[in-house]
Amino acid sequence: MSKFDDLPEARRRGLEKMEEVYGFDMSDGEGDFFRYTADHLFGDIWQRPGLSDRDRRLLLIGLLAGQGAADVLGIQVPAAHANGELDDDALREIVVFLSHYAGWPNGARLNSIVEETIAKARRS
Repeated sequence: MSKFDDLPEARRRGLEKMEEVYGFDMSDGEGDFFRYTADHLFGDIWQRPGLSDRDRRLLLIGLLAGQGAADVLGIQVPAAHANGELDDDALREIVVFLSHYAGWPNGARLNSIVEETIAKARRS
């Protein structure tokens, strides 16, 4: 039984996938933006066949690094690490690789997030 069982199927699937991807508790939200995020992005797109969650995460981290989106990387990198999708070595290799394509300043921001993630996990 899910805490989301009383919600429509698309919302339930989306919120459950969001919890799985992000690694923290989700609650239902309001508005069109939340609806598209939960019902469509996580209820449909993240659950399509053909790519694993790790594949999707790698693509997303690359895109976010290229955009310099450190705020969202600060969610995605720790979640990938906590979910066991990317270990310390893989995260550090991603930094080296992406720095050459996304630019050194974006790589430096990603490196800070990666090292903070690894250090926090070791303290836990």
